[in-house]
Amino acid sequence: MADRRFPQEKGSYLLWLYLRKGLTVEIGRLGGHHCRSGWYLYSGSAFGPGGLRARLGHHCRISLHPHWHIDYLKARAEIRFVWLCRGLNQEHRWSHLLAALPTATMPIPGFGASDCQCRSHLIYFASKPQSTRLQDCLMGDCRIERFKL
Repeated sequence: MADRRFPQEKGSYLLWLYLRKGLTVEIGRLGGHHCRSGWYLYSGSAFGPGGLRARLGHHCRISLHPHWHIDYLKARAEIRFVWLCRGLNQEHRWSHLLAALPTATMPIPGFGASDCQCRSHLIYFASKPQSTRLQDCLMGDCRIERFKL
C-alpha cells in the first residue's frame, strides 16, 4: 500500500536515521561495518516509477529482502525525519555538502554510491545537526519539505 504522506512526483530525499546504540551491521556486498550510536543522514533520489511516494514508502518499511544499502541500516536504525525536494536531483550535491560539514564523518565508504562517483551517500553525526542551519545549507535551487515520522 502506498504511503500517501509523500508526493508522487519525482525528486530527491534525505533520510534522518537515529541509531540508539553502536553495533555491527552487515551491508550487503560492503560487508560488516561498526556503526556508532548517533545520527545518520542518507541522501537518495526517486526518478523511477511511483516517484518519491513509492521510494519513501519502501524506505519506511522494513525490507524482508534488502535491495539497497540503506535497507540493511534502516532495519537497525529508526527513521525519524524525511526531507524531500520535488523535481530536482540533489542526492549527490547533498552528499557533498553534508560531508563537508565540520562535525560530519563518512562511516561506510561506497554506501549508496555504487552507481556514481560520490564517496558515500551516508553521513554520520554524533549529535543531531541543527535542522535550520542544515536546511539553509542544502536548499540551493529547491524548496525542502520536511516530514516527521
